[in-house]
Amino acid sequence: MSSEILGNPIFQFVSLVVLSAVARLIFGRNPTLRLIANMAFFALLTIVLLSHGIEPYAPDTTAEDLSRRIFVGLAKSVWWIGGAMVLVSSVRLFLILERKPREGRLIQDLVVGVIYLGAGLSVIAYVFSVPVGTLIATSGVFAIVLGLALQSTLNDVFSGVALNLGRPYTLGDWIVLDDGVQGRVVETNWRSTHLLNNMNDVIIVPNSTLAKRRLTNLTSPDKAHGVEIRVRVLPTRPPSAIEETMREVLLSSNLILKEPAPSATIVALDGNGIEAELSFRVSDIGRISQVKNEIYDLVFRHLKASGLQLSPPAGDAPIDLSAGQDGLLLKHPGSAWRLVNTVPLFATLTEEEKETLAASMKRQTFRKGAVIAAQDTSLLSLMVVRSGVAVVEREANGEHIELTRLAPGDLFGERGVLMGALEPGNVKALTFVVAYEIAKEQLAAVMRQRPSLADELGVLLSRRIDSEKHLFGEEMLSENSHPSTLTAKIRHLFEIQHVIRYRPEATMQDRVS
Repeated sequence: MSSEILGNPIFQFVSLVVLSAVARLIFGRNPTLRLIANMAFFALLTIVLLSHGIEPYAPDTTAEDLSRRIFVGLAKSVWWIGGAMVLVSSVRLFLILERKPREGRLIQDLVVGVIYLGAGLSVIAYVFSVPVGTLIATSGVFAIVLGLALQSTLNDVFSGVALNLGRPYTLGDWIVLDDGVQGRVVETNWRSTHLLNNMNDVIIVPNSTLAKRRLTNLTSPDKAHGVEIRVRVLPTRPPSAIEETMREVLLSSNLILKEPAPSATIVALDGNGIEAELSFRVSDIGRISQVKNEIYDLVFRHLKASGLQLSPPAGDAPIDLSAGQDGLLLKHPGSAWRLVNTVPLFATLTEEEKETLAASMKRQTFRKGAVIAAQDTSLLSLMVVRSGVAVVEREANGEHIELTRLAPGDLFGERGVLMGALEPGNVKALTFVVAYEIAKEQLAAVMRQRPSLADELGVLLSRRIDSEKHLFGEEMLSENSHPSTLTAKIRHLFEIQHVIRYRPEATMQDRVS
């Protein structure tokens, strides 16, 4: 009795199917073991079917009972599916593009689809004995109607295949279409591509539209992105002098890339203005706004330092920007007063205080390449850059670390003057530099008259310390860099009393207490 059960083809077939299901659960997602299990199942099933006179690759023309025909049809279908699974496992294991995993996965999906389509047609031909050629021919009308109905969808699908194979962009790239639509690619699928724009909105673009449009990939082949800014200046000086000023603007920037080197070019000249174009690169497209803000600020400061004025657009009447300052310029013709008047640190001073401070300042000049202040020395004066560009570099273990670049209006030496500490790096002139020196005693006299200046200096010093710690670690300084702590030290060092500002809403009892 047991031998008859074991020899029953139905029992053998069911046993193989159960063993195959158990093997798939045990082997999980291991592609090699799954291929071996599929090959073993397909080989054993072939032996079982052929041993019982069932040819899965030939139509069944024998007239038998219904249960037998159902079993044979089911066994043949499973055999064709098993063969397809062997081929699919082989494709998943061997058809791999290591350098292009995304394209490799797409090709795998296409080949797997063709394999299952072939297996389905084989089941129709050898199980149901339906002529496949006739079926395809008679379904032509239906295919045409279906194709017309799904024309847009199929266009998107095949365009998605072409875009994935061509890879004009990848996830994370920032692209711009010829109609102005732009954004960062956050998702791509068979149907569409999703872009995230600057407003944090998702733009869904059909793949067929992307395939037809001209697009620009702003982050390929690398994330560095080029930026151009045009500046128009009144023609009060030769174009060569304006070009040199624009080069100093680029040289003093801390945010643009140094390689490839930025450039300044004169691109237009007329009776009302000279137009210069500044070209540079930024490390990431997301920093363009930040870098532009810095460049515009540096343009303004360098033009002020060079005695230049911005010009209105071509065709507009020139604006006399000095009309409201004639009286002040006649009264204060010196560069020292103009420098004090443009430095934000001294904005709270009165006119008399500015005059006193400017009168005590000493002009210093430094040639290109000169070391203005050496590393690990303590300056006894506060230095304000009048014109030119300087760099602060720290030398450690034979390496030079650039800390910051100084432009007109920037200060240095505040560490030694305010705290008696050493300079973190060498201050070197990158161009011819003119700087004004404010003695410690004169600065102390101004701060006693204007105690709020100590708060501004504390904030300035805090920012410098934090930036240096960010560059080379906490070992640089051990003191607390909080602005309130530094301000308290400055007040104590210069013997400045803390001033309690009058609050109108305070009661007499509050002010007395």
